[in-house]
Amino acid sequence: MPITIYNTLTKEKESFKPIVENEVKMYVCGPTVYNYIHIGNARPAIVFDTVRRYFEYKGYKVDYVLNFTDVDDKIIDAASKLGESVQDLTNRFIDAYLQDVKALGVKEATYHPRVTETIDDIIEFVAGLVEKGYAYAVDGDVYFKPRNFEEYGKLSDQSIDELRAGARIKIGEKKEDPLDFALWKKAKDGEIAWDSPWGKGRPGWHIECSAMAKKYLGETIDIHAGGQDLTFPHHENEIAQSEALNEKPFANYWMHNGYMNIDDEKMSKSLGNFILAKDLIDQYDPMVIRFFMLSVHYRNPINFTDHLLSSAKNSFDRIKTAYFNLEHRKKTSTNLGTNKEKWLAIIRQSHHDFEKAMDDDFNTANAITVLFDITKEANLYLEENQTEIEVMEAFQKQLSTLLEVLGIRLEKAEELLDEEIDALIAERNDARKARNFERADEIRDVLKEKNIILEDTAQGVRWRREQ
Repeated sequence: MPITIYNTLTKEKESFKPIVENEVKMYVCGPTVYNYIHIGNARPAIVFDTVRRYFEYKGYKVDYVLNFTDVDDKIIDAASKLGESVQDLTNRFIDAYLQDVKALGVKEATYHPRVTETIDDIIEFVAGLVEKGYAYAVDGDVYFKPRNFEEYGKLSDQSIDELRAGARIKIGEKKEDPLDFALWKKAKDGEIAWDSPWGKGRPGWHIECSAMAKKYLGETIDIHAGGQDLTFPHHENEIAQSEALNEKPFANYWMHNGYMNIDDEKMSKSLGNFILAKDLIDQYDPMVIRFFMLSVHYRNPINFTDHLLSSAKNSFDRIKTAYFNLEHRKKTSTNLGTNKEKWLAIIRQSHHDFEKAMDDDFNTANAITVLFDITKEANLYLEENQTEIEVMEAFQKQLSTLLEVLGIRLEKAEELLDEEIDALIAERNDARKARNFERADEIRDVLKEKNIILEDTAQGVRWRREQ
């Protein structure tokens, strides 16, 4: 079954057909690095990393580019206020970004280009637009003319006249039309700047991604992705300037993730209701955060509350507990059971169901439902006291493989989860009732190795963690 993608450009799902067979050229708009990222920034990092992982799982070679905007007005202002250079500021926050997303299971990009390392390519791109009559220079600034690009507005589905009605020329701007946008900005005194045919200056925001995508992936790429808020004007402007210069489609598929809300209210720095990713990582297992992010389809808005994140933790713990219960049962397996082929068929079907969900526009929410179904079947298998190694290992392999496709690690934690401890204690109680004291003692030893102390009381078994 082919992978289908909802294409923002055409407003419909389309079967994915790569430019080069079995290869994917994918560009994702990265952060402007003047502060730590918040959880809204973390969502596209996780979502599109998962898209990349699924393509790789299906056998594609993926060239994945995520850029860093390391020079713009916000960065210059932040560096000035903090009394440090633009380079020192951006290096610090690039390192912080990479640390945060790595904790969240995001793979390193094939390329992480920076604007400041792509200046020559940007200048060449802008010069080409001027030469073709799509851009003009005035007093050190260079502007692009959307009216000269006939298809302007096709991504955001807006007409040029509608856009023109809401556009204004700011004080100090010398552009000819309110819709015109900056490709190159004349340097102000004391600002970081580079030499160009139009004088000292620096790039405008929109031109950066067009130049970097072309440099690392070519004139036409398979997938361009980013947050929904980038659809207009950023991605609209990228299309206009790239297709005006190269005279061919810029990206065949456009993907956009939905907004992040906090307690049912759109997250906004102006409202002060944003949460830094690093702070959330300090409070929760990063894999729980990733699990939470993927529990909603990427195109839908996602609402963050402590309650919903705790619920995601409980859901993820159920899957982990089933996995480790299988591991514990394997240690005492008598390799007995019935209907082996039935259970293996159930596992094979879950694999098919998972791929069906992911092939349908990367529906991670439905894919996670499949993981819950596998967990339920694994628990039923154990409840029936089935102990065939082949079946238990097949359940474990299926869980770990499909979670890995989603970028969710299932390694054994240093500390046992409460649910794992309770499950072991219940198994120990059953063993004692069956006079299987060898297994009961074995479970006590396993718990002791993990610094879990059992206390047999008249009211039942109590446990505590040894300090």
